[in-house]
Amino acid sequence: MKQMMQAFMLVGAVMALTGAAVYITGWVLAPYVYTIGATLFALGQINTPARVQNAIVRRLRRQQILGALILVLTGAFMLFTHGNEWIVSLTIAAILQLYTSIRIPQEEEKELKGE
Repeated sequence: MKQMMQAFMLVGAVMALTGAAVYITGWVLAPYVYTIGATLFALGQINTPARVQNAIVRRLRRQQILGALILVLTGAFMLFTHGNEWIVSLTIAAILQLYTSIRIPQEEEKELKGE
């Protein structure tokens, strides 16, 4: 199951990046590729359990899931607003994802070491 979630995240990340990158060309299917990729990525992140269960990691996991849901919301902005509002949403989601991808492993390592 863990390998399948990692595969979802990898395929979803590639699809989301591709969809966001080719959106500028005006390709009609770009928002759909992005939305499907973001949904796969979000499913992979939501279903990946944390290695430790302390308050800090639980808070960071909630932030990570919020970032994943904002990625999916960005796909809706791409589909329905036809402007550049989706860029703000994508930036917020990317910052949340980047922050939690750095902090969660640090906190898990600290907890596993027993500090």
